[in-house]
Amino acid sequence: MLSPKKKSTEKKSPAVFDAVVIGVSAGGIKALETLLPFLPHEYFMPVIIVKHLNPDSDDFLARYLDDKCRLKVKHAAEKEPIMPGTAYLAPPNYHLRIGSNRTFSLSSDNHVNYARPSIDVLFETAAEVYGSGLIGIILTGASSDGTKGIIKIKKAGGMTIVQDPCTAEAQVMPKSAISGGGIDFILSLEAIGRFLYRLSERIS
Repeated sequence: MLSPKKKSTEKKSPAVFDAVVIGVSAGGIKALETLLPFLPHEYFMPVIIVKHLNPDSDDFLARYLDDKCRLKVKHAAEKEPIMPGTAYLAPPNYHLRIGSNRTFSLSSDNHVNYARPSIDVLFETAAEVYGSGLIGIILTGASSDGTKGIIKIKKAGGMTIVQDPCTAEAQVMPKSAISGGGIDFILSLEAIGRFLYRLSERIS
């Protein structure tokens, strides 16, 4: 069984974290409905999610998770300001980018890692904007999407977390992220949820 890396977070005050980005694919609905309910209604950071979806999907996932969570869950919209207390999902068939003014940008550019939306696209643009204030999380999935992005988050000084592959419905994505190196924590979904919740407790 994999365990959390022995790396303290005490040097980084939770108040310096500005955003959480999450990448997930196969098995993602169950993973998100397990993780997101840990977070309180007025969570101090935005949570921005890329879930690989069928391009013809509607807004069912956003509505379903919104019913399950205390956080507001919605699709990200073009030029929308990114606000705390909200979980944003990339709309189907659009890459989700973070602009320098901390608003969303949607694009229909070519697929990246055979995916649109691509986790790498979100993670790489978020790392450029949030730097050391970013937490990047890779969950269950059956591709390598997100590996390059989470490496970029680490290089920018952010925190990196991966779901323990032993607990993932699809192990390829978390294993690929771990193989890239520089992962701070390898945790179960429940442990990730508790960790994120405790950050809000420590600044309240």
